[in-house]
Amino acid sequence: MAELEKFTLEYPVKATPKVLFTLISSPEGLSRWFADNVDTDEDNVFIFKWDDSEQSAKLVSFKENELVRFQWLDEGSEGSFFELKIVTEPVSSEVALLITDYAEPTDIEFSRRLWDTQVGLLQRIFNNS
Repeated sequence: MAELEKFTLEYPVKATPKVLFTLISSPEGLSRWFADNVDTDEDNVFIFKWDDSEQSAKLVSFKENELVRFQWLDEGSEGSFFELKIVTEPVSSEVALLITDYAEPTDIEFSRRLWDTQVGLLQRIFNNS
């Protein structure tokens, strides 16, 4: 297996950090845009379900209204995580979601498009409010 490469994406979001944080840190919020269904257990392990696939990740970092980091637990994902960080521009107060993820070098473009699609669903939540 090829070495995983870290990449970062930034998306503008028309929401307050508090509302956005709910959607990136809770199973209910993540089920609205990131996965078809998300469950969690008492050890802060989140189970993400899409169609017929399932992946588990442990919530390893959590800063209220700022960021969440999930460490993948699946075989072949050792050491990789994804992080969702809320950034507020000090002058304009515009809010952005900064995503850090890992992929094999040949899969980075696919992963970027996948994030574009998922974050598009997230942005639609706020555009329809």
